[in-house]
Amino acid sequence: MELQILVSKKGTRVVLASELYMALDLPKAEYSRTVKRWIRDFYNFHDGIRQPEYLRDFAKRPGKDKLLDDYYLGLEMAKLITLHSKSKHKLKYATFLQRMQEEVMPEDKFTKEQVLAVLELAKVMGLVSCQTACERKHLEIYEARNGGSAANWWNFRAKLLGYSTNDLKKALQKAGGKASGKTQRQMLMHIDKYEMVRTAVIDLFMALGKSETYAKNIADLAKAFAKEMNVEIFDDRNSIPAFLPEVNEKLVNQVRNMEPGRQFQLWEPQKMAS
Repeated sequence: MELQILVSKKGTRVVLASELYMALDLPKAEYSRTVKRWIRDFYNFHDGIRQPEYLRDFAKRPGKDKLLDDYYLGLEMAKLITLHSKSKHKLKYATFLQRMQEEVMPEDKFTKEQVLAVLELAKVMGLVSCQTACERKHLEIYEARNGGSAANWWNFRAKLLGYSTNDLKKALQKAGGKASGKTQRQMLMHIDKYEMVRTAVIDLFMALGKSETYAKNIADLAKAFAKEMNVEIFDDRNSIPAFLPEVNEKLVNQVRNMEPGRQFQLWEPQKMAS
């Protein structure tokens, strides 16, 4: 059967638990028990192993039928449920849900105001203090969702960003540079300094609760802007450089301290409507 993708009142793409259950052709008599287990189980979400969060990963579907509960499931959760199932159709539907996750829908496209905000972010992310603040906040969120543990952080991060420390070492050595004793940031300065802007923006939007796909789309745009504007990378953590570029100081403080403000309000995490 065809699995229908719905859009919640807040613009989140979801599927119904009842329809997913039917599509997977699971035993009808076990529906209630199985669905309750779905929303209580642990899954390997993009931000770590955790239980689904109400109004973030799922929401109860209002209805008159009090005997059979139904739920709206976010696409990532639905995909993970599908992969966990014993259904002979799981590959078909997991592949479909993965494709829907990655597809950029009209509601995922940026407004003019958001594009201008990304332009400002591209400038701000040239400051290493802002880069490290975003990474630190992303790590805090990751730890909170993994029981206070950061054990798999670097593996998760390498998969998210598309490169690991070893990848950077190989790239730098191939370019004739010395990688020994260098941090990722130091190696990127020689390989692709604008990747630092992209990385910082991914960290920021992951910390703001956005999906990997959404965060990467914004980060790719920020990197393109940074390259076009020749944004310089300044390490301002210990002292203010003599030739610090003109940047939006209010936004710099917002990013460094993760303070609420107008720019961040443009990207508030969407919640499912119950």
